Amino acid sequence: MEKKNGGRQIIEQRGADILKALLCAYVVTGILLLVQTLLLYKAGLSEENVNAGIILIYVISTFSGGFVIGKLTGTRKFLWGLLLGVIYFVLLLLISLGIYHSFQADLMNLATTFLLCAGGGMLGGMIS
Repeated sequence: MEKKNGGRQIIEQRGADILKALLCAYVVTGILLLVQTLLLYKAGLSEENVNAGIILIYVISTFSGGFVIGKLTGTRKFLWGLLLGVIYFVLLLLISLGIYHSFQADLMNLATTFLLCAGGGMLGGMIS
């Protein structure tokens, strides 16, 4: 009986860890998007610079979330970081779908964004 209850506590703890790491990643995303907006306003960045900045923001955000989940879990850090990057990407897709009611990117851009998010989270988990 205790084993089942202990397993439930571990699942609840991991779920809470994932939520904390996702919150960290999205806070970093918000801050960096704000900085990029200010740079766009003040410096008049080109479209290429804005796109590169968004890609960099994805990687930095998922890296920070992967780092946090790696520190919180302590074992199999790269897998937890990878999972966090995938969840981050899925939430980005759902938010985009909710706002635009369709996907705004082609399949190649979606695949690239997925790999960047998953890789950034995994790298953050490995470094932690």
